[in-house]
Amino acid sequence: MQSPELVLSRRLTKTPFEQRVFEHGVKGLTIYNHRPLASYFCSPQEDYEHLCRYVQIWDVSCERQVEVVGADAMRLVELATPRDISKCAIGQCMYAPLVDEHGGIVNDPIILRLAEDRLWVSISDSGVLLWLKGIAYGRGYNVSVFEPDVSPLAVQGPKSDDLLADVVGEHIRDIKRFWFIEAMLAETEVIIARSGWSGQGGFEIYLQDGSKGLALWDIIWEAGRKYNIRAGCPNIVDRIERGLLSYGSDMTMENNPYECGLDRFFEASKDAECMSKGAMAKFAKNGVRKNHVYLAVSGSPMASPRSTWDVVDENNKVVGIVTSSVYSRNYQSNVAFAIIDAEVNQKGRKFRADIGAAEPGESAREATIVVKRGKKLDMEIPMNSE
Repeated sequence: MQSPELVLSRRLTKTPFEQRVFEHGVKGLTIYNHRPLASYFCSPQEDYEHLCRYVQIWDVSCERQVEVVGADAMRLVELATPRDISKCAIGQCMYAPLVDEHGGIVNDPIILRLAEDRLWVSISDSGVLLWLKGIAYGRGYNVSVFEPDVSPLAVQGPKSDDLLADVVGEHIRDIKRFWFIEAMLAETEVIIARSGWSGQGGFEIYLQDGSKGLALWDIIWEAGRKYNIRAGCPNIVDRIERGLLSYGSDMTMENNPYECGLDRFFEASKDAECMSKGAMAKFAKNGVRKNHVYLAVSGSPMASPRSTWDVVDENNKVVGIVTSSVYSRNYQSNVAFAIIDAEVNQKGRKFRADIGAAEPGESAREATIVVKRGKKLDMEIPMNSE
């Protein structure tokens, strides 16, 4: 089924890099934090193959920042996540799921610590700004919570170090993963972090003056010509092969960190007050009812579902849902994320995926658990030798 045209109005915020995204021929868009986000330029597969070999520039300004600054900044952020943020040094980034008092995942941001009492919460697609403001007001914290003029521009792919070394200097190669430095680009201050929503490595440049967006893009673009740079975007093939969950698709507030394998990022308890501490301790002690897994789905290549697909066992009992899927040339198979009942989580177990109207003339396909739980795909399916 062909998707209808996506109309962009003033109600959706224009990004500082949007003009260049359109000029470079974006073919698909989605909406993320009230801003357009590219979905693909050539095709998801062709974009992926280029990303794995060269370098791409991504408009990811939809990754909005929630700035938390003031005497109680750390108290507020610690309250919102089970991860121990006191271990985050100035100049460091930390992946930290935000979790409510019942254990539901509110968001899964990267947190940047800019100073002792100043942090950016770099969010995925949900309303963290108002949630944190409400908590701060209700607790009477001495803190300011707002959205600053900050727009990330990502440089991703194996040539990203070479490109930014040309632009910023050789010291860029010394940045450790999930650390950042301050620099000047396009005659304005930026923060450059070794991070990004891909499995190919790269950087995110946090622009702090939206009026400089096109100038920053052009500097990166010109320096990247010799590295075969292309405009790109977060890629579904890359993210599923690398185990990168998408908030809103693969996890929501209905899920907890233990179901999704995010408990590896924190202890069940920490010294600082945390609203989810009781729920996390309960999950750690009693386990969870559902698990996040990888499935191999039989048949011809198919796209990710618009809505979830039921996972059904041999007794026609619905035991879970498929949340995202894509065809992987590397593994010569459709691969998918699913959330299933913990008692049926057995590697090699086969199910039926009810795909409904996703493919004309089909109603179901065989789906097999290939990874019970893991950071990235490591399937026992022959790799494509092409």
